[in-house]
Amino acid sequence: MLRSGCIHPDIMAALALCGHGDKILIADGNYPLAQKSGDARKVYLGLTAGHPTVTEVLEALQAEINVEAAVVMDPADGTEPAIFDEFRRLLPGVRLDKLGRYEYYAACQEPGVRLAIATGEQRVFANLLITVGVA
Repeated sequence: MLRSGCIHPDIMAALALCGHGDKILIADGNYPLAQKSGDARKVYLGLTAGHPTVTEVLEALQAEINVEAAVVMDPADGTEPAIFDEFRRLLPGVRLDKLGRYEYYAACQEPGVRLAIATGEQRVFANLLITVGVA
């Protein structure tokens, strides 16, 4: 039995199948996961409004994989959500690339997206598309 790190069986199975360059979407509670994550394995992890957060899921995944790239959804109004600073803090040395809403949706539906995780995150624009790095 697993004692620490990520213990969710579906997430661990999907991570075991990921290789260098595969992508994982960690989505907020507003993201249309069923329609906008292509053929990725979908895990609906949201338990209550606000839990778990995208950053909590990111931290759990980082205990299992290296992250080499990250993409966020850029608000059309030119503002930057506060959560982007949290992403930068949790991903030191990884640049946050930004895509517009529809470009982001398209990127999350590409064949290389292997896992899509819905969270209970309530903050807007708290979606993160990460690329698995070398172990």
